[in-house]
Amino acid sequence: MNGPEIHISFAPELRLFVPAERRDGRTALVTDGSSSLGHVVESLGVPLTEAGRLLVDGSRVETSYVPAEGEHVRVLGVERPQRVPGAPLRFLLDVHLGTLARRLRLLGVDAAYESEDIGDAALAALSAREQRVLLSRDRGLLRRRELWAGAYVYSDRPDDQLRDVLQRFAPALEPWTRCTACNGRLADADKTAVEHQLEQGTQRSYDVFAQCTACERVYWRGAHHARLQAIVEGALREFGDAAA
Repeated sequence: MNGPEIHISFAPELRLFVPAERRDGRTALVTDGSSSLGHVVESLGVPLTEAGRLLVDGSRVETSYVPAEGEHVRVLGVERPQRVPGAPLRFLLDVHLGTLARRLRLLGVDAAYESEDIGDAALAALSAREQRVLLSRDRGLLRRRELWAGAYVYSDRPDDQLRDVLQRFAPALEPWTRCTACNGRLADADKTAVEHQLEQGTQRSYDVFAQCTACERVYWRGAHHARLQAIVEGALREFGDAAA
């Protein structure tokens, strides 16, 4: 490539995306003189979903800006909490984030999830059609132009994944209002109306039930309730005020 030489640096949280030789501050980069700054940033490995403000010699520019000889580009991370304009805040998770999807639903967050791999193009199109923020650990998926909005999930541990999403987007939390299986809304259910779906032991031991208005799955405070309650209480303690 024979074009303008710029200098570029990345915020610390973005350095995991770029080659090792570009992780320690400002480095030189020869561009082709016609590519946009957005293209340059993505070519170095950073999905634009993770790039916040782009600064050229200290002034903010758009992703369409074409950098010139000698300019210093700083790529900052996304400001948190990140506001997503244009639609109610809701999410779409790829096939690898099933546990995170169930935990978000437990907290009452609208989180669609594809339990089968429908392909990157279909996921991106679904994000655009339903105006959902696509959550993924697949950097290539987050670079697809069809996306309405997206975010990289930085950890492979469900506890950290949940904290990351709640901190980044500050969604309103409404625990125990969504079906963890299908994302539908829950409603109080009369025991006699759902008893045909219950084992005899459950019928004898429990009297308070909820049912999904979409898939009709029945819920009660069973053996796993204490573990789920701990997840809910932890999220409300740390993020409840910010998400209200």
